[in-house]
Amino acid sequence: MAIKSVSIRIDSEMLDKLHVVSDYEGRSVNSQILILIRDCLEAYEAKHGKIGQEEKQN
Repeated sequence: MAIKSVSIRIDSEMLDKLHVVSDYEGRSVNSQILILIRDCLEAYEAKHGKIGQEEKQN
């Protein structure tokens, strides 16, 4: 699996809060974001079924 980079815009208050959560969990902000994305995808798939190749291309 290739690792790709993505840039996001985030307001400073939200970023500050994310730093607090990340520090509490003992993770970097990047790692915390990846966990949040993973949890979101798992919740989506639990509700709507596995995301297949055809959905990934849209």
